Amino acid sequence: MKKYWPAAAGVVAAVAIAAPSAVGAPTETSTISTISATSATSVATGTAARTEPAEVTPAKAAVPAPNPVRTVRPGERVDAGRGFTVWLTRDGKHWTGPDGYENFRSVVDGNIDRSEPGVSHQSEGDGTGVFHSGLYYGTRKAGRVELSDTEGHKTVATLIALPGRPDWGVWYAHTGPADGNGGSSLGVTLYDRTGRLLAELPGFDFPAGRG
Repeated sequence: MKKYWPAAAGVVAAVAIAAPSAVGAPTETSTISTISATSATSVATGTAARTEPAEVTPAKAAVPAPNPVRTVRPGERVDAGRGFTVWLTRDGKHWTGPDGYENFRSVVDGNIDRSEPGVSHQSEGDGTGVFHSGLYYGTRKAGRVELSDTEGHKTVATLIALPGRPDWGVWYAHTGPADGNGGSSLGVTLYDRTGRLLAELPGFDFPAGRG
C-alpha cells in the first residue's frame, strides 16, 4: 500500500493544480462576456443617441422696399395711358395728349423754388376723364404723390425721374370725368418714402389751362 500512495498523492496534487484553472476559466469568460455586453450597450446607446441633424430653414433675406420712382432716360417716351405721352429732359417736363399738342414745364426758368419740397399740377380732360400731371421738386426722397377730392377720394400717381437721383421728377395720374373745373379742384400732396408729408397744393376753383 505504501508504494502506491505517492502516486495517489500525485494525482490529488494534479487535480488540485488543475482545479484553479478550471475555476478561473469561467471567470475570464465572464469578464469577456461583461466587456462584450458593455460594448454592445455602448454601441446600442451610441446608435440611439445619433440622430439626423435638424433641417435648418435658411433665414430669408429682407426684401428691400421697391423704389417708388421709375428711372427713365432723357427724352425717353413714357406711355401715360389714354393717348398721353410724357418724357423728361434736363430742363423739365414734356407731354402730349391725344390731340398731339406738345406741352412743356421748365424746372430751370426760375418759376419753381427747388430749395424746398414742392409740387405743381396741370390737368386737361373732358367728359370721359382727366389727365393730371406735374412736377415734384426740392427732394431726393419722394415716395408718393396723391390726388384727393373734397370727399376724401384719393388717387395715387405714377412717379418718374431722370438717372442720378435728381431733386425733381414728374408725376401723372388719371381720374374720372371733369368736374367743371378741368380737374384742378383736386388737391395734390407729396410724401417722402417713409410717408412723411413734404408739400401740399390745394385745389383751385377755376378751369385749368394747358402749361
